[in-house]
Amino acid sequence: MTDRPVQLGLGPNLAQFSLLVVVNAFVGAMVGLERTILPEIAEQEFQLAAHAAVLSFIVAFGISKALTNYFAGRLSDAIGRKRVLVAGWAIAIPVPLLLMWAPSWSWILVVNVLLGVSQGLTWSTTVIMKIDLAGPARRGFAMGLNEAAGYGAVALSALATGYIAAAHGLRPEPFYLGIGYVTLGLGLSLFVRETHGHARKEATDHHAVIGKLSQRALFVRTSFTDPNLSSISQAGLVNNLNDGMAWGLFPLFFASAKLSLEQIAWLAAIYPAVWGVGQLFTGALSDRIGRKWLIATGMWVQALGIALIAASVSFTPFACGAALLGIGTAMVYPTLLAAIGDVAHASWRASAVGIYRLWRDLGYAFGALLAGLVADALGVGAAIWLVAVVTAASGLVVAVRMSETLRSMATISSR
Repeated sequence: MTDRPVQLGLGPNLAQFSLLVVVNAFVGAMVGLERTILPEIAEQEFQLAAHAAVLSFIVAFGISKALTNYFAGRLSDAIGRKRVLVAGWAIAIPVPLLLMWAPSWSWILVVNVLLGVSQGLTWSTTVIMKIDLAGPARRGFAMGLNEAAGYGAVALSALATGYIAAAHGLRPEPFYLGIGYVTLGLGLSLFVRETHGHARKEATDHHAVIGKLSQRALFVRTSFTDPNLSSISQAGLVNNLNDGMAWGLFPLFFASAKLSLEQIAWLAAIYPAVWGVGQLFTGALSDRIGRKWLIATGMWVQALGIALIAASVSFTPFACGAALLGIGTAMVYPTLLAAIGDVAHASWRASAVGIYRLWRDLGYAFGALLAGLVADALGVGAAIWLVAVVTAASGLVVAVRMSETLRSMATISSR
């Protein structure tokens, strides 16, 4: 049996790229299991009153996912992408079962550690593999498809669990879906082909000689010293900071406005649905108009959506705010990943993606902690307003510090 020739681009790799899009949809659906009903479970079944305690599951999820993202990038470079992807799905196997039958909140925290590890391995590798396959020409479009599949599935799963919970109760019925997600995600991942060779080909196509960078040097460069990479990293962190707040506080905020569980489910779905569908367009748009201003403007649109929700008391303005938050996030999410691909050399790109995703998903933990503590001290509305201000400030950092990365691909390999 002869090896397949390695070619870059979506056309030559359409079948594998499409398979990875479907796999990532099931990855996203696993997160959607929790987005509507877990805060309600915390209050109703486990009698958690403090907002910081309710949001503790997001802290557990965010920290474990962030750390796993970092090691997923390194592991993908060391042992290959497919092995990391399959391992991530294997770790997810007990998650829906434990969500169904967890006897205490501490068990829910353990579940979210497992879910975070699984998400870090699976989502990171689908991102890295699509960047490998797409090559530099249509990287934004590739990331848009990847994230659209993942967050579209988050929305559908959140909506489905909300309706099932309204009809049958908070547990165990809504989490039956998770058994199907894990089965299909793991099964399809077995048919994915390794893409490390595509990254090596892209690296050899760069004629400049690149000195080997240590992991410490890569971490410092991506996190702090490179103006583009560090701007991208802080924007990713703040993006998920506001997502962590939205995940944990919005259902409680909507419930305090006397909305029904079905209405809360729709609101929980509108945001990731607009986010998911929007990325089909924004990723490709960033390939044409550039990354910087799409990211900065997207952060400001997010801030506007969060502020609208904080200022509202009924379903329709809540829905408009959720849609604005989804639009802004769609502008930012695939564009940040595409910009990482622009700046990072193919020989160390997977590690750079892992470091970026470390910071980005630490945002879940920071957002949950910040929102929970402020909500307990000053009220839920004050916490939402604070996150809106932080999000707007992050867009300003991008506008001031980041340069356009799209047209720098030809020169970045000589750094």
